[in-house]
Amino acid sequence: MSASACGGAAQASCPSQDKLTANLNGIKNKIVVLSGKGGVGKSTVATNLAVGLSLAGFNVGLLDVDVHGPSVPHLLKLTGVVPGFEDGVLQPVPWSDKLGVMSVGFLVESRNDPVIWRGPRKTGVIEQFMREVNWGERDFLVVDCPPGTGDEPLSVLQRLQPDAKVVVVTTPQQVAIADVRRSISFCRALGAPIVGLVENMSGYACPHCGKVEELFSADGGVDLCAEMGVPFLGRIPIDPMLMRDGDQGNPFVAQGRANPTAEALQAIVSKISACAKA
Repeated sequence: MSASACGGAAQASCPSQDKLTANLNGIKNKIVVLSGKGGVGKSTVATNLAVGLSLAGFNVGLLDVDVHGPSVPHLLKLTGVVPGFEDGVLQPVPWSDKLGVMSVGFLVESRNDPVIWRGPRKTGVIEQFMREVNWGERDFLVVDCPPGTGDEPLSVLQRLQPDAKVVVVTTPQQVAIADVRRSISFCRALGAPIVGLVENMSGYACPHCGKVEELFSADGGVDLCAEMGVPFLGRIPIDPMLMRDGDQGNPFVAQGRANPTAEALQAIVSKISACAKA
């Protein structure tokens, strides 16, 4: 029986939920990265956050449950990798000795294959990854959550409560900001604390001089944070090197660059690590 069969009201006494909670008991900090809509760079932020934390010396798990757009295997050059079993238990795929990865993308043969699942199967797989993968003892579990406020994000946050904290990713455009308002209200309705908001694609970083020029409306994320009482974690500019690294499966934060994009990402990693449980 999947955890979703228990129903939200019965979680406390549900055997599947109890098993999920016990399986994640060795993880000190659970960070859910979500967005109000797709296409805002949520997976890029989640991946670089997980890699950045691991490079800072933390033991990190990265769980990609963006069912219809699992980008993490591509972003980490793990496309086509098949997760292994040890003593009959599914193991995260090691990216390094400090970072283990599990993704819905590992379940499909090709990156071009669609995931054609109905709601119960999607939530069932998400919960199975949390319940049955051997995450072990880790400082962080970073979850790349499906966008929006539907069944899948609801399942993630319900199953990880009361421990999960949320990082919200947006872009500066007003259409994205409107969606983020709903995401913030969604988190608050579920009692999920929001660590802060990241404004992605905020200006354009020249690859030659590093100067950042505004392309869209500015300060949408900052204004929203002030309006809704949410911490602002930082701006990440559009950077050709960030996009190229992602396309090649090389996390930007691992390349040792010194430019505004690297500084922005490192500042976000530092803010997340500063509010972590020891």
